[in-house]
Amino acid sequence: MKQRRFDLLVVGAGPAGLAAAHAAARRGAKVGLVDAQPRAGGQVWRHDLRFGAPAVARAQIERLGAAGIEWLPGHEVVLADDHAVVADHADGAVALHWRKLVIATGARELMLPFPGWTLPGVTGAGGLQALAKQGWPLAGKRVVVAGTGPLLLAAAVTLRRHGARVLGIHEQARRSMLCAFARRLWRWPARLAQAVELRARLAGVPWHAGSTVLAAQGDDRLRAVEVDRGHGREWIECEQLAVGWGLVPNVELARLLDCELDSAAAHLRVRVDARLRSSQADIHAAGEALGVGGRDCARIEGAMAACFALGDERGGEALRARRDRERAYATLLHEHFASDACARALAAADTLACRCEDVPMSAVRTHADPRQLRLVTRCGMGACQGRVCGAALRELRLASPSLSPTAIRPPLTPVALAALADVPSDEPEQGKER
Repeated sequence: MKQRRFDLLVVGAGPAGLAAAHAAARRGAKVGLVDAQPRAGGQVWRHDLRFGAPAVARAQIERLGAAGIEWLPGHEVVLADDHAVVADHADGAVALHWRKLVIATGARELMLPFPGWTLPGVTGAGGLQALAKQGWPLAGKRVVVAGTGPLLLAAAVTLRRHGARVLGIHEQARRSMLCAFARRLWRWPARLAQAVELRARLAGVPWHAGSTVLAAQGDDRLRAVEVDRGHGREWIECEQLAVGWGLVPNVELARLLDCELDSAAAHLRVRVDARLRSSQADIHAAGEALGVGGRDCARIEGAMAACFALGDERGGEALRARRDRERAYATLLHEHFASDACARALAAADTLACRCEDVPMSAVRTHADPRQLRLVTRCGMGACQGRVCGAALRELRLASPSLSPTAIRPPLTPVALAALADVPSDEPEQGKER
């Protein structure tokens, strides 16, 4: 197995990971940046086949080589041990040894079950946005965007830019809640300007506050969605439904490395101290792994984590005020755009809770004990390993942490046996490849 050794290894090449890698390289460290995707940028800066990546993203991505950062695209981390991870790649597995590690694994969409949510044509808002950037044909298709939070606007802008007919944006939060949110945005003028710009780019697209998607209907694919706009229900014919209920931190790698998680938060996240250091002394975390905070917060935390990991206390402390400001904005977002009781009560008894193993909600409610639920129904034991259903059931207050991504076993993702056939020992021989 091939071996690589780094002073600092960054897992995840989104805004946090890129910032951490560049900050570490500027301080003279030997830096490795690894990501499962073929291009850097993460989900928020995913490369758009038609329009490319944002300028700020291109500036960081294109300078990876010049900065002396070893960029390892298409490397899926599947195993982790003391100061080493094993990444699977098309050319074979590689052991990545590190002195310091920064976990910048980002977040994924929270999907809440509702009648019809497994129909072809129903996706996450961010998921459809990513498909559009990758060339999924949307020109002329009728799309309904629903859920809650600023991601709906960003997704709708992308979909419209790629030719979709956005029939409407259905925001769960009531208008009074949105006004209360807007009144507090004076502290973040750049955020306010961004929201105004996004709304301007959606001129002509109906935007409904206090509106929730109740069900999706179709046969072999989506045909229509039912919405409740607060003054009665209506059906809207469409080909695509993009639903966004927020994001969930990716904490699987942190859990595999025995980093403590904060289970008291809205969603499981890595617990860190003031220096962004986890419960494992040589492991720091940044960005959405610490709780969803957005692109700007992730970039600041990535640089902070690298500074503290390499002993640059002054450099890390210089960023603290900006980081606290961005985290305050993240708290404001959660207070105003969390899923409400209506969204959490949409699933019927026969609605699938676990898509991988076809487990209905009735079975989940029958087996209150997580272990029994797994043994009897295999809920959370399918291809996604509980990443979708575990987070959803936790949001629905129907799952304890044992059903969500705390019970992690290697490998983290499906992997060929060849990648596991020659895992390096704890003390590999110097200069040799296995």
